[in-house]
Amino acid sequence: MKSWSVGVIGLVCLAATVAGAYSSPQILLAVAVLTAAGVGIGWPHFLGIPARKTLAVLIGLPGVGSAVAASYLPAPGFLDWTPSFMAVGVMAIFVMQLIRGTGQAQRLESTLGSCAGVLLSCLGAGWIASSRFNGVREMLLVAAISAAIALMAGLIRWPDRIVAPLGIVGAGLAGPLAGLVFSDIAVLPAALAGIVVGAVLVSFRRLVVLGGEGLGLLAAVGMGLGPVSAVGSLAYFIDKLLIY
Repeated sequence: MKSWSVGVIGLVCLAATVAGAYSSPQILLAVAVLTAAGVGIGWPHFLGIPARKTLAVLIGLPGVGSAVAASYLPAPGFLDWTPSFMAVGVMAIFVMQLIRGTGQAQRLESTLGSCAGVLLSCLGAGWIASSRFNGVREMLLVAAISAAIALMAGLIRWPDRIVAPLGIVGAGLAGPLAGLVFSDIAVLPAALAGIVVGAVLVSFRRLVVLGGEGLGLLAAVGMGLGPVSAVGSLAYFIDKLLIY
């Protein structure tokens, strides 16, 4: 698949997340569970590491558990169990690598890359936390719009030295504009949220570029959903630290 398909998958995930947040908690949970499963299945394919089926389970299940916990834990501890799911996932990755034994191919790359996948899978619960926080979804919408602008900038087939600043600046401007139009969020927190979200997404774009044009479907899914998942927790903590 072409590298631009990764951005399209991310945009679809963002649209589904916003639609779920404004429809019902059950739909948002379903979107978060599917996102975690997609990261789990696709991330090992993007990394090109062995034992992909086993790693898909070990990466995806912690994210699913984190999303379910964020949906049902009482306020304000929406993400209280998320670090535990991350820890269990990382430990499971290490145990699995020990079982594989020494001398296995790409053992170090598999361990480190899979641990990163666990973190990405679990961070998607932040979208649920952001939606439940104070019963207000304003920061979720601001983060989603900023992320969409950064992803669309990443679709432009220009060098990173041009696309990266363009994506960050565009997301940083989109945040305050979305805040002014759709919410009462102050300009500074909205701009900070946009800049941080844009920086994260354009950083992942570099990984896609390094991967070349030969991405398979599952690899594109994992790489498209991973950074969008991470943005959810960023939005939640920015909302909690700077706005609440």
